[in-house]
Amino acid sequence: MISPKAVYIHIPFCATKCYYCDFTAYVMDGQPVDDYIDALIKEIAITVKDSPPGELESIFIGGGTPTVLTPKQMEKLLKAIDFYFPNKSSLLEYTIEANPGTTTPELLKVMHTGGVNRLSFGAQTFEPHLLKEIGRSHGVGEIATSVQDAREAGFSNISLDLMFGLPNQTVEQMKETLKQAVMLAPDHFSCYSLKVEEGTLFYHLEELGQLPLPSEETEFSMYQLIRDDLRSHGYVQYEVSNFAKEGRESIHNTTYWHNEAYYGFGTGAHGYVHHIRHANIKGIKEYIGRINAGERPILQKEQISAQEQMENYFILGLRLLKGVSLNQFQAQFGIPAENVFGDTLKTLQSKKFLAKEGDILRLTEQGLLFGNDVFAQFLY
Repeated sequence: MISPKAVYIHIPFCATKCYYCDFTAYVMDGQPVDDYIDALIKEIAITVKDSPPGELESIFIGGGTPTVLTPKQMEKLLKAIDFYFPNKSSLLEYTIEANPGTTTPELLKVMHTGGVNRLSFGAQTFEPHLLKEIGRSHGVGEIATSVQDAREAGFSNISLDLMFGLPNQTVEQMKETLKQAVMLAPDHFSCYSLKVEEGTLFYHLEELGQLPLPSEETEFSMYQLIRDDLRSHGYVQYEVSNFAKEGRESIHNTTYWHNEAYYGFGTGAHGYVHHIRHANIKGIKEYIGRINAGERPILQKEQISAQEQMENYFILGLRLLKGVSLNQFQAQFGIPAENVFGDTLKTLQSKKFLAKEGDILRLTEQGLLFGNDVFAQFLY
């Protein structure tokens, strides 16, 4: 069995909850944060005892907003990670998600000293009124300040998250956001369209007919604008929603797209170890209680069948613009891809959604724009 080389750790606390967010996230006031950190460390200890890690290539602390932790809480967590995962690659990518305005100099120092070498800031938009309309707690000015403070603290690998397709958002506003974003010269961009998820405030407003979303044509224009603009500024699109300067592609996220094993710790976290996918319980108090009782906090787990692994090979792998290898598929699964997905591959190539070069299959320009339709074809 191959040991995981990637770790995901979930911090479910936020200053406020954004109107579109369906992640496991809770407003921090009144939450047992210290008890949660203690339980998180215990979960890590229990798990690595049962499934020892290999040499780590990436660690990702997400949320929620991990940077709402105090420097003391953050230091305790980082020291525990270092203790339980001592075998790290010299090229380790160590990311923490951050909200602009929450990265104080003291916290930045703790993170940098603790081995973190990459920060991912949730900027989302540079339009002040749009930040308010989606429930973000930061202002536009705090984005630039946080990026500058991070660089001064020694961080040389910075990513910005941007969103498009927001309520009342226009193409011109997206153009202005991109203008301000590239001026900060981050190393990486993740650009996602708004998805209205059940259970969110936006879902409720949409049900009432009170969520003025841009048309599909406008959203499409925003995506094309993002691709063209970032390309013109030296960013390479290496995945459907991700762009990077050379050598700054996300190692951790590539683990997901390659359908490789990773640990998942914390409330609501997902992990994938030895072809078993699991999801943790979401309630904070229940999570802490289960851990303190000496139990794994797993809500559900599933052995991933060979068929599903083969489906994921294409569904996830084709998100990468470099495509997938048919030779590698056969080496991994012991059967030619054409024997399993022959009709699907022929259909997608005939529609000009997929192009084949040697043993490599990749999305065409047309396929990229209709990616979800392409990926759905591999589900049996």
